[in-house]
Formats: sequence, C-alpha cells, structure tokens
Amino acid sequence: MENIKVALIHDWLTGQRGGEKVLEVLAEVFPKAPIYTLFHFPGSQTEAVEKRNIQTSFLQRMPFLKKHYRWYLPFYPMAAELFDLQRYDLVISSSHCVAKGIIPHPDALHVAYIHSPVRYAWSQYHSYFSRERLSFFPNLLIPPLIHYLRMWDVTSSARVDHFIANSRNVARRVEKYYRRQADVIHPPVDTESYYLPDEDPDKKYDLIVSALVPYKMIDLAISAYNRIGWPLKIVGQGPEFKKLHKLAGQNVEFIGALGLSDLRRLYQGARTLILPGEEDFGITALEAQACGTPVVAYGRGGACETVLEGETGVFFSELKTSSLLAALDKFQGLKFNNMAIQTHARSFSREIFKEKITAAIRRKWQTFKEGK
Repeated sequence: MENIKVALIHDWLTGQRGGEKVLEVLAEVFPKAPIYTLFHFPGSQTEAVEKRNIQTSFLQRMPFLKKHYRWYLPFYPMAAELFDLQRYDLVISSSHCVAKGIIPHPDALHVAYIHSPVRYAWSQYHSYFSRERLSFFPNLLIPPLIHYLRMWDVTSSARVDHFIANSRNVARRVEKYYRRQADVIHPPVDTESYYLPDEDPDKKYDLIVSALVPYKMIDLAISAYNRIGWPLKIVGQGPEFKKLHKLAGQNVEFIGALGLSDLRRLYQGARTLILPGEEDFGITALEAQACGTPVVAYGRGGACETVLEGETGVFFSELKTSSLLAALDKFQGLKFNNMAIQTHARSFSREIFKEKITAAIRRKWQTFKEGK
C-alpha cells in the first residue's frame, strides 16, 4: 500500500474527542495522506495532527464560525461533496456527520470508519429538536432541514465501499438506517496516559466527563445528585452549560475543559465516573477504568461493550432519576479491584486499535485490487 495515494477525511477539527483520536492513529498509519475537513480551529489538535497538510472547505471562511459553526449545518453536505478527491486511490473517512458523503473517484476505494450516523437526524433528533426546546420559527425550519439531511445521509451512504463501526451499537444503527453491514473495531483509548495513581487518593467526589449536549443526559445526573447531595464534578463544555448550571445545586461543580494531566488526576481521584446517557461507544468510560475508577452507566449502547457489570461498574436500566439513584445505592455496596479494572481498559489500547485498523484496511484494499 506504500505507493498508493491516500486521503483522510474528518468532519471537523475543533477539539480532541474520540473521533479525533481515531484520526490521529490513521494519520500515523498513512503519514503522507492529507487531511480534508469542513473546518479546522488551529491549535485544537495534537501537534501530530496540526503539522499535517490540512485542507478545509469554504466553510472555513464563514463569519462567526468558531462560536456558531452549528449555524452552517445546511451547508455541510455540499461542503463535503466539493472536496476534489479524484486523484486518490484510497479514501478513508472518519465520520459522525457528513464526512462519509464525500465523492471519491469511481475507481477508488472508500472505507468509512463511522462513529455514528448523524445523531441529530436519527437516534437523537427528539433530544435536540423536540417542540418544547424550539421557539416558533425553528419549529418551522428545522424539521424540513433535518428531513433533507436524512435523505442525503441515506443516499450518500451508497458512496461507501466498506463501513467500519466503532461499536456493535453503531453497527446496528448503520444496518437500520443505511441497510448496510459494518465491521466493528473499537476506537483507541490512550491507556498509556491514563493509569493508576501512585497512592490511593481519598475519593470524595463522583465525576462526569462529557460534552454538554442534550443526548448526554447530564440533567438527569444533576437531578439525582441534587437529591442526595453528594459532590459531583462535571468536566466539559457545550451549548447546554447555562441550562445545566441553573439546575445544579451547590454540590455540583462545573470545571470546563481540562488538559490531560489534570483530567487524569480527576479520574484517579473519583469514586466513580457517571455516564447518564446512551453512548455510541464511550471512550471516557475506558479512560476512567484505565485509572482504576469504576463506572455507573446507563445500560444501553456503547457502555454495554466497555463496562463489565459488577466487575468494572454498575448499570442502571431506565433514564429516570430513581433508576440512577438505585444504581448508586448498589454501587455503594460493592467492592472493586482497581487493577482488574485497569487490565480490562487496556484491552482497548491505542496499539491494539492501530493493529486492527491497519489489518482491516489492508484486507479491504487487497480484495478491492483483486476485484478490479
């Protein structure tokens, strides 16, 4: 594969979430491949990604982009389609929105690593756009816009030769919405940077590490912790911040974004990490477990693939305050082995992902060549 021309596609580069960690490994595997993305906020990525040849779309020049990039959602499909990828033999997209909808050369192989079909168009539409959340004019404009986005999303899925999903949970969505099969390779977890503390800390708080967006169900966790009064620290940023801050009692602390060392320290010092919503996969659950910290999670979606009931955490079965409180009560009565928790997390390491994704893409390329 050394002599073929490869391009990497990612939706946008604005932070260092799970999708960007996948992109970073793909960039290592294909060190000469340019990265195409709708827009890029310089300084938001690791040095390894920042120094690459990053090609952005016309959206990069739009006003107020950094603060209000979601305003430009209607233009995302067109921006992805306008990338000129005709000179590449292999195109690899890392997609949770529109990256998989690029138009490759007809003789090229397109492999899509998919983090989720567009969440706010499919499984999380009502979390983002319920009638109660929207004022009069958005209620008129958003439904037809999302209807168009769904049609484009399904149509553009035919441009993908092979799907690789980040979890069995997402593979089921790919089959449901696109009627396509997807292989499953779990995304990389930086188990080298997250590890057990040198000394056992005095664990006095619980922790959430999450984007502050509706489907993460942070309000559910705040409701539960307001009721019991336990200390809860919330790391993350997002459009729900003001709403969530108003809901929170004095026992809930919002910390914002953190660097790796500070985040590791919080993981190590927490009694438990709380995952109150349905995750596509849930890398934070494994980062916490790599630090020996157990997880209390909603028992659907990706958490079912990353948390072992009774061994590395506890599940709750309903998106209700009472259900989360019952799980926290159960958690109190259990003892966990932090070394066993760390060992489980290491089975999702960065190196294991790199080996699996490299082997999978090589197989797809070989099959593609033989079929030409």
